[in-house]
Amino acid sequence: MNIQRLFKRLKPGRGTVISIPYFWLLLFFLVPFFIVLKISFAEQDLAIPPFTSLMNLEEGGLLHLTLNLGNFDFILSDDFYAKTYLSSLQTALFTTLMCLLLGYPIAYAIARTDPARRNVLLMLVMLPFWTSFLLRVYAWMGLLNENGLINSFLLAIGLINEPLMLFHNDFSLYLVMVYAYLPFMILPLFSHLVKMDGRLLEAASDLGAGPIKAFLTITLPLSKNGIIAGSMMVFIPAVGEFVIPELVGGPDTLMIGKVLWNEFFDNNNWPMAAAVATVMVLLLIVPIAFLHRFETRQLEGKGND
Repeated sequence: MNIQRLFKRLKPGRGTVISIPYFWLLLFFLVPFFIVLKISFAEQDLAIPPFTSLMNLEEGGLLHLTLNLGNFDFILSDDFYAKTYLSSLQTALFTTLMCLLLGYPIAYAIARTDPARRNVLLMLVMLPFWTSFLLRVYAWMGLLNENGLINSFLLAIGLINEPLMLFHNDFSLYLVMVYAYLPFMILPLFSHLVKMDGRLLEAASDLGAGPIKAFLTITLPLSKNGIIAGSMMVFIPAVGEFVIPELVGGPDTLMIGKVLWNEFFDNNNWPMAAAVATVMVLLLIVPIAFLHRFETRQLEGKGND
């Protein structure tokens, strides 16, 4: 069902309400994206702004359009960018998977506890948001470095003879990434699991299904949308993460956020940075668009049934 047919079926009031998210998407995603896309086709210039204009009005009223494809050609021809994109996607994918494995049982436990304890547990999940993100990362730096709290404690109790290498490597990168993004996985999962009808599990148990089979056939399918929402809320920002890889990652850590920082602020090459950002957005949008189309077809199929 396309958008025009959808709006024809809706009453004016409902159409207005549904149009608000589309307006929000247009204002805060499409407009900024096309501005970045426009800059990506420009050339670097020593001026303010530091890029050339795409359209120039020449004598005789002739409008001259200049599109520079060199930035995209350089990204496609240089292996460094391919490795950086793959490393960013790999880091984001592993972070998402770990957040899902840790976040699902936490969300399930919170959803199944009594309402009085549930509010306290939800508060504990949200409590880190009350502290600055940068401050929390610095706290992990104090815990993980060579003279940090963890190594000092292990040395004091005699469990190790020399400090462990816990800092500036893949271990510290993934640990802090999972810590930072875990609440983004727990909250969407909780919102779906708390609405699940517990009588379905009782019925499955009465029919002879064990806990594992009941989980795989009832709980997991009913929480599918929560898994997708939580995974997207973790994966998308994790791809472009800059602060955590820069502060706690290893020297060989390749993340696209660091490349963007270097192009914007070190090289002052806004067109190249815009091209890198455009490719990153396209890498994220294409699978999301296919997923959205697949879900829409599933819903239409159910509606026709």
